[in-house]
Amino acid sequence: MSKRPLNVAKPKLILRQLFAVIFSTTLFLPSQKTESANAQVTRYCHISSTEVKRKEQLRLLARKGNREAANRYQQLARQHSRAVQDCRRRTWPQVQAVWLRLYPCDVQAGALDKIMDNIVNLGYNQVYVETFYDGRVLLPASSNRTAWPSVIRTKGQEKTDLLAQAILKGRERGLKVYSWMFTTNFGYTYARRKDREEAIARNGKGQTSLYVVDNGSQVFVDPYNLQAKRDFYQMVTEVMRRRPDGVLFDYVRYPRQAGKDSIATRVTDLWLYSKSTQQALFQRALNNKGLGLIRLFLSKGYVTSSDIARLDEQYPQEGEPLWQGRTPPIEQKALSSPQQRQPLLQSELWQLSVAHAMQGILDFVALAAYPAQQQGVPAGVVFFPGGNKTVGKGYDSRLQPWDRFPNSLEWHPMAYGKCGTSQCIVSQVKRVLNTAKPGTQIIPALAGAWGKSISNRPPLEVQMRNLSKYKPYIKGVSHFAYSWQNPQDDTNRKFCRVR
Repeated sequence: MSKRPLNVAKPKLILRQLFAVIFSTTLFLPSQKTESANAQVTRYCHISSTEVKRKEQLRLLARKGNREAANRYQQLARQHSRAVQDCRRRTWPQVQAVWLRLYPCDVQAGALDKIMDNIVNLGYNQVYVETFYDGRVLLPASSNRTAWPSVIRTKGQEKTDLLAQAILKGRERGLKVYSWMFTTNFGYTYARRKDREEAIARNGKGQTSLYVVDNGSQVFVDPYNLQAKRDFYQMVTEVMRRRPDGVLFDYVRYPRQAGKDSIATRVTDLWLYSKSTQQALFQRALNNKGLGLIRLFLSKGYVTSSDIARLDEQYPQEGEPLWQGRTPPIEQKALSSPQQRQPLLQSELWQLSVAHAMQGILDFVALAAYPAQQQGVPAGVVFFPGGNKTVGKGYDSRLQPWDRFPNSLEWHPMAYGKCGTSQCIVSQVKRVLNTAKPGTQIIPALAGAWGKSISNRPPLEVQMRNLSKYKPYIKGVSHFAYSWQNPQDDTNRKFCRVR
């Protein structure tokens, strides 16, 4: 009776099983040959879709504990970073940035890696991380010494420093990471504090800034208020401890109003009626006559020839009413009649009031930028090209004096024109270029998405192409926003639950 060859079949079975186990751990990894090849970069310095897919596969495998995948993922991420940096050096614009808001869900493992990968994939070499917005700050709750609550207030995440992590993850991929902050817009949470009521901006209609914005979420402060200055300065100082590559100051202005209120034509339209702003305005008077007229103009909205005559009688030893910046024309000195002097004095009081409001914004942003400038870190201002326009004898209600921002700051004009083409967008940028002093670094912000029109704006590549005519004057461009490039991902991140 023959014996069954069990000893022959068993080794073959074992060998097949062994091969199955070995290949099961590497079957889904991209080949070494593909990974070591140069990362393919398409037009606009985008990483090719094939390379993007491979990197994401490796990232997901690495998240599951596959060490080989983790090593190869890191290698490929570095390759892509180098490819984008090389492309940016030879492709206009040399700086291409994107605006990014982070959410509490982004504390989850791997979330920031995916976001920063996506940013590199789209050819960006800078990212502007929103750090202070809607009355919240992107600092750890456990060590937040500012006047605002933290963005991350999830139980168990009190020590999570998402800003510091974002800076680290960005730099690992060759990105420069800026901290982007609202400025005079302190948010609703600030307005709820009883000990900060005097810091809120007020106009001459009995309104605070909280009640002139449709959504009730924006609260603008009195830029002359000492407490507001201290609060913001402390917040910027805390942000600078994270060592961002730059800081950007947004909402450097007053509230934007609608309808007839969108144009400020009377002194009561201006945000001059909080205590600190008024005190600073009165201090601009250079004699008693000047002070008297300023007080009357602020309280009534106008001055009369009788007001002027009364002050002449009250202070006979003084000449013309004087305040900072006022040099009475020679012809006025020959005018003795209060009726003759009234029109010019009232006009000059209006100009003084507008200039005083604007100067508060300029002083506030100078203070805000100081901690960054002390560290040698770039600071920039974000503004609307139309925010400083005059309309007849009135001014845009935002009173945004961007044409007076110093060229020691980066200028980031928001060219968000909506006319279906790039014409209005390019026109806004051109206005800024024609106004800026030589040496000003201008980095226009464009709104839109790659490959499709959105909100009556052409695709980003079309906007970029039409803007490229100004290459000699513009080295950088930014895109608002990351959420527009990845709307579904942004929605998922915004509403997910932290596990």
